[in-house]
Amino acid sequence: MVGRKLVLFLLCISVVAPIVLYTDPLATQPSYLDIHLGDEIPTLKSVDAVREPSGIVYPENSTNPDQISVHDSGRAVASNTTTLPSGKNGDRKNRVLSQDNNQTAPSETDDGAVIRQVTSRETSEGATAMESQTVLPTQSRNQQKPGKRSKRDSGRMPDAKIQQFRDQLMKAKVSLGLSSSKSNPEFIRELKERVKDVERTLAYATEDTELPINAQEKLEAMEQTLAKGKQTQQDCCAVVKKLRRFYLSAEEQLRVHKKRELFLTQVAAKTLPRGLHCLSLRLTTDYYSLDSCQQQLPNRDKLENPRLYHYALFSDNVLATAVVVNSTVFHAKDPQSHVFHIVTDKLNYAAMKMWFLANPPAKATVQVQNVEEFTWLNSSYSPVLKQLASRSMIDYYFRSQHAKSDQNLKFRNPKYLSIMNHLRFYLPEIFPKLNKVVFLDDDVVVQKDLTPLWAIDLKGKVNGAVETCGESFHRFDRYLNFSNPLIAETFDPHACGWAYGMNVFDLDEWKKQNITDVYHHWQNLNDDRQLWKLGTLPAGLITFWNSTYPLERSWHVLGLGYSLNVEQKDVEAAAVIHYNGNLKPWLEIGMTKYRNFWSNYVDYNQAYLRDCNINP
Repeated sequence: MVGRKLVLFLLCISVVAPIVLYTDPLATQPSYLDIHLGDEIPTLKSVDAVREPSGIVYPENSTNPDQISVHDSGRAVASNTTTLPSGKNGDRKNRVLSQDNNQTAPSETDDGAVIRQVTSRETSEGATAMESQTVLPTQSRNQQKPGKRSKRDSGRMPDAKIQQFRDQLMKAKVSLGLSSSKSNPEFIRELKERVKDVERTLAYATEDTELPINAQEKLEAMEQTLAKGKQTQQDCCAVVKKLRRFYLSAEEQLRVHKKRELFLTQVAAKTLPRGLHCLSLRLTTDYYSLDSCQQQLPNRDKLENPRLYHYALFSDNVLATAVVVNSTVFHAKDPQSHVFHIVTDKLNYAAMKMWFLANPPAKATVQVQNVEEFTWLNSSYSPVLKQLASRSMIDYYFRSQHAKSDQNLKFRNPKYLSIMNHLRFYLPEIFPKLNKVVFLDDDVVVQKDLTPLWAIDLKGKVNGAVETCGESFHRFDRYLNFSNPLIAETFDPHACGWAYGMNVFDLDEWKKQNITDVYHHWQNLNDDRQLWKLGTLPAGLITFWNSTYPLERSWHVLGLGYSLNVEQKDVEAAAVIHYNGNLKPWLEIGMTKYRNFWSNYVDYNQAYLRDCNINP
């Protein structure tokens, strides 16, 4: 009898124990009706017929849903669409859910912010699809108690919880702007309090580890409040319209910020750094403290020898010019055969000359000239000088409110007011006894011996240059106004452009073909800037039309002053690399990716550079 009772007791334990042990965990598992947005649903299927609304940029720290600020990081949170399986009641209504982060491959910015790429197709087609959808932004999944971290969470981003808070703020601001929510003042009051709590929680946190201890409680409290709001939001069209207003507002503010960024970049690019200003002042002071005999550079007998290798360099930047000369001499097989003709303005003449007196480039020869001493270069000879001094040009730059200004800030660059930018069209007049010169811009670095350039047969052409027609925006129609009949009848809009920066000029052919007269002719025709905007490249394309010989691309690689996509192997293999663009290597805004190629030729231990605090 006792044995039978013992057996029955053990049977009872074996039946009841599993129920007791597993009933509570099972009760906590979400059903399809309670699934949070962002949870994994094994049976989900992607929906091709349903598209999500266009990507929306939401603010991070604003309680007013009608005001959106675009933050510097440009973060935007969006999700792909999936369909919730129908329940037992046969309801087949689709709901937009966020897929698991592990199932998507969003693009990322440098700071890790997830950015959704919005296509024009989605923008246009999404407007009709959104009318019949309920948009539910992403919500956190696998919420755990503070201090606990499962294996599944170990691979999550360090700011995953912060992203959840931001998702909640986004949803809260949408709810605050809906008319259905405004009719419930108690809910509005509670939601605003939750928003303030979340914003205080995120005040100084950039990673989950920086969140306060009670962050999880704040997260859950906001989730509960948002759940109340879902019960009162029945008008899907109102939600869609509100989201669309958010999106359009964000797009407009993004456009404004981009325009402001462009303007500030232009200002930063054309402002002389304090260190370079200091350098010029110190050099000028020391130059005028020298005796007249000490102010002369050596090897003056080489300046007009046509058998040597002559370079033309026009610049008012001492340090940039020094890098060009240093890099060229460093790679030259026979430095004493190279002659550098530097032309600068009156303001920087003494500083430029003093630099090369104090830092002679090995055995190479350097000549420094003052453009003010070119008495032949005056407004009666040069049309561009006459134009630069005209009232319309001065108004264009200095009284823009009274003049018709160009929308493109690129063409408002004050460098176009300087004759230094146009000296390249007067090479035979500047060097009358030379037959061939290599022209170098001051924002280039030479990486190979350039003497083979003098041996290239230009086939009767005047200008040897690297063509830049690999992309459509480097063709003639990018620079010239083909709506003007004179341009349309004379030039091919699809003709390949070429680059200034490293050019070989045959001065004998230049004189035979009267290239300077051609330049003057077109400058006179463009007095009202109707043929092309300001700058020397459009004028060069016209002046050297049918007189340019294409060089191998490896001679001259461009883009290091504006593009991060220049291939490293192309940069390393190039004879000359060019930092064309606003991001010059001597500026703080210069791209660090390419800066070492330039700074390798600067001796930062030089006394003048140390005194002016010019560092790498």
